[in-house]
Amino acid sequence: MIDKKCFTERELDRIIEMAWEDRTPFEAILFQFGLPEKEVVKLMRRNIKESSFKRWRKRVNSGVSQKHLNTRNSEITRFRCSRQRVISGNKISKR
Repeated sequence: MIDKKCFTERELDRIIEMAWEDRTPFEAILFQFGLPEKEVVKLMRRNIKESSFKRWRKRVNSGVSQKHLNTRNSEITRFRCSRQRVISGNKISKR
């Protein structure tokens, strides 16, 4: 349960970032942070704006997102797009 498990601000940022990415499955968040999908949804509801949360849930449940491994295309073998910019300290690196 989220209330019993305390995450640092950096860990919370990373969980939210992973949840927001379409290519990162919930199973990866479970493996890395021990949070099942229901707890990730609760965490997102508490930590992002309501409109952002609604948009995220709509996208995750629309079938476009690859958040669930069982509905994921078997050809996808990575969690992020090869064209995605490198992220360090949860801030997009700038040139």
